[in-house]
Amino acid sequence: MNEVNQLAEHLFRHESGKMLAVLTRLFGFPNYDTARDVVQDTLLAAMQHWKLNGIPDNPTGWLYTTAKNKVLDRLRKEKSWAEVSPHLIHDLQSEQQMQQHIDQLFLEHEIEDSQLRMMFACCHPSLPQEAQITLILRTLCGLSIPEIARAFLSNDENINKRLYRAKDKIRTTPIELEVPEGNDLLPRLNAILKAIYLLFNEGYHSQNPDQFIKKELCEEALRLGTLLSQHKITNLPKTSALLSLMYFQASRFDARLDEEGHMVLLAHQNREKWNQSMIQQGVQFLNRASDGDELSSYHIEAALASYHAQAKSFETTNWQAIVYLYRLLEQINQSVMVQFNKAIAIGFAYGPERGIEALLLLKEMEKNHYYHTALGDFYKQLNNTVAAKNHYEIALTLTNSKAEWQLIWKKIEEL
Repeated sequence: MNEVNQLAEHLFRHESGKMLAVLTRLFGFPNYDTARDVVQDTLLAAMQHWKLNGIPDNPTGWLYTTAKNKVLDRLRKEKSWAEVSPHLIHDLQSEQQMQQHIDQLFLEHEIEDSQLRMMFACCHPSLPQEAQITLILRTLCGLSIPEIARAFLSNDENINKRLYRAKDKIRTTPIELEVPEGNDLLPRLNAILKAIYLLFNEGYHSQNPDQFIKKELCEEALRLGTLLSQHKITNLPKTSALLSLMYFQASRFDARLDEEGHMVLLAHQNREKWNQSMIQQGVQFLNRASDGDELSSYHIEAALASYHAQAKSFETTNWQAIVYLYRLLEQINQSVMVQFNKAIAIGFAYGPERGIEALLLLKEMEKNHYYHTALGDFYKQLNNTVAAKNHYEIALTLTNSKAEWQLIWKKIEEL
């Protein structure tokens, strides 16, 4: 039973977005809810059938076949093609034609094309940007409402309201499932890239209490980013920069947890476990990102990650260069997290006293466990164990992650 549940969760993450994109292309974007109903019925059928009869040899193929059959059953009951996207009605006048068309849409290259179209439809300018990103995370990336809420530092109720308003807008707005060109491209692409990065971050540093790393989410973010890089219109320098950043970060997967599942910080990671192939991918995409004269936040973050990825040890990291890059990043992105990371870098580059000074200026982070953990670390370096323990204990009360709680508790024990 556990095997079925684990496989189902993995496949639903990876395949539900693909099926939803294909079926939304079939039914039309205003009929997104119809496509979603078919996908949910398909996933429910899989759970019921697999628990009784075992996992099929080709579970992905089983899902696709079931989804196709459910579409045809639905259309037979309606006895019309009324639910089908209007531009297809004239070409599909029989069930056989519909069957052939659906089979065609489920070919790999058509699935990828449908996902691209869906991404850009979700980012239509008639929708607020936060709604655009929420739609992508929910529909294409398979994130749950709590996961999206964590990504936005919000709550479940707000995310549900945002989705409801977005769906209501979709039903009443003529939105085409097409990849835009010209002036319409960049604003939508920016929202897509942000959604992909949020997806990666939820996998890389999840706030799930029991699962610190969700590798499948990072893999999905890399897949969607690669999809954009392979399209002639969306293969822009900032796309390559984001892929570079994600590859550098993903290269450290195997070193981020020890054998007991406890977190291992960057300073103590075994760099021999870092994936050199991924680091080389990061370098290649960073080189591709240098084409043109645009400097996005992804360019700078990728450059920052490259210094860490290519340093022989934590001690030999070029922290002065990293401080410089964070100051450059501040000019593009003035978020408190950028200021926080800059403060950390200052502490490593110029000493713990300077790091503490920079951190204490960030009053808005006083309810953040990373903030208190960082202060505790710097006070520990100064042998001020009282102040270090105080900040560690505050951090314990602010984290929901079991892995982070264990790490902070270990720091207290070491004092």
